[in-house]
Amino acid sequence: MKDKQFKNLDEQIEIFKYKGLTIEDEEYAKDVLLRENYFFLNGYRHLFMKDKKYIEGTTFEELYSLFIFDRQFRNVIFKNLLIIENNIKSIISYQLSRKYGYKEKDYLKPKNFDSNPEKQKQIGDLISKMKRQVRVNGSQHSATSHYISNYGYIPLWVLVKVLSFGIVSEMFSILKLEDRIAISKIYKVDPDVLANYFPILANYRNLCAHEDILFENKTQRSIENTMYHKLLKIDMIDDEYIYGKNDLFALIIIIKQLLTDGEVKNLVIEIQHLLENLEYNLKSISIDKVLDRMGFPKNWYEIADVNVTFEED
Repeated sequence: MKDKQFKNLDEQIEIFKYKGLTIEDEEYAKDVLLRENYFFLNGYRHLFMKDKKYIEGTTFEELYSLFIFDRQFRNVIFKNLLIIENNIKSIISYQLSRKYGYKEKDYLKPKNFDSNPEKQKQIGDLISKMKRQVRVNGSQHSATSHYISNYGYIPLWVLVKVLSFGIVSEMFSILKLEDRIAISKIYKVDPDVLANYFPILANYRNLCAHEDILFENKTQRSIENTMYHKLLKIDMIDDEYIYGKNDLFALIIIIKQLLTDGEVKNLVIEIQHLLENLEYNLKSISIDKVLDRMGFPKNWYEIADVNVTFEED
């Protein structure tokens, strides 16, 4: 296998130019490449390429604009995912603490979880992970060390602070049905649907935290059809919605159901602003091409004002 050789800034510029990218200010481009990394910037090339060459007229500034857009978009999504993560941890810890007790010897009893024999190993493994978190994080975080030092235990509402979103989402999947229903009713979402949402949220949360490319990310999991797909009149091919299934608009649909109306409106306004800035800087491609890659229908912003009536069972 041939090794990838180090390329200096001049060589990186030449590679871009060889592939048809227009670079008018090479010193500016070198400064950007030094600060941002050729590899990361090059990851945004696909929308601008045709037959392995940049579309005629594509500029370095356009490429960098998409890079900056994704960074800012990622930050907006990340802060909203952190709100959701905090909400979910708070609601789950409240439900379990109220019902089973606030000491780990009480709330971590296997009998507090699903009695399905097929889930017993998963339950045992998860309880072990959580107990490990108590041991590892007990003295490393001020909140947990405070409770251990002063009370000799860590309440679940404190422990969730140091649990990963992945562990919390797995915890939800093995709760008793009655507890999953109680938590889901707060969000007005079916328990099985919510259980499917959590791993998707955790995946995007980790993607944002590690600053991976976000705008064109697709997930392995798809969400079920919702009333939002129908009310926004998203196009279908072979009875399948073309947007909002395993793309970023699917994430927006999930967020719509888990945040308050005000939070969703603010999110939409922030994304609109970022898209307007990007559109201004694009010359060789249209903003519609970006929206399509994101999985956003043209009327995506209307989701802020679309409301679905929830009927109690």
